[in-house]
Amino acid sequence: MDGNGRWANERRLPRVAGHSKGVEAVRNVVEACAQRGVEFLTLFAFSSENWRRPADEVSLLMRLFIMVLEREVAQMRANGICLRIVGDTSAFEPRLQKLIQQSQQRTAGNKRLVLTVCANYGGRWDILQATRAMLAANPHLAANPDSITEAELSRYLAMSHAPEPDLFIRTGGEQRISNFLLWQLAYTELYFTPDFWPDFGAQQLEAAFESFRQRERRFGRTGAQLVTADQPAPDH
Repeated sequence: MDGNGRWANERRLPRVAGHSKGVEAVRNVVEACAQRGVEFLTLFAFSSENWRRPADEVSLLMRLFIMVLEREVAQMRANGICLRIVGDTSAFEPRLQKLIQQSQQRTAGNKRLVLTVCANYGGRWDILQATRAMLAANPHLAANPDSITEAELSRYLAMSHAPEPDLFIRTGGEQRISNFLLWQLAYTELYFTPDFWPDFGAQQLEAAFESFRQRERRFGRTGAQLVTADQPAPDH
């Protein structure tokens, strides 16, 4: 969700205005995804690298996070949205950690849409913590590394509760994934838009979906193989 600060700068507003407007965009996109039948939506809210930003901006982002959890979770619960927060949340202040835990518990039974927010998250961190957790739970694997499989490691990733994404959307004009879901994006379709995140809504989301519909997803196979696989089996 890139471009909050630049959106504010273009309007000669403080960066806080961009982040506040970005919260509105989150609300609009979550609602649009739920209406369109999207089952899993993952938002990169705060990366492990974002701690390098000015201290006052980081403090503002933490306050916004608290505000959103306090104000929005009841509506999420009513609308059937299950909230998951993934990342190294131990770095957050106790109040925020408690809100995260409570928010996940309050929405745990919802099935309409799983909304995952990545906070203090990084793809490299995720692979490293998954490796450590896997070896801690299965010490024998250290002596027998050939027995480690992708499926085994995947169980310990922070996003193990969700399928690998079909579509990755980045706003703001940058064309990189910036340490987001490095393991999971192996075969994800990438979509980049110059729109800043505060300007991203249902119309822009539909444009991304339309681009996705035009893609041919081969997963290592040829186009001819896909055509053959789509043909009905002959009668015998």
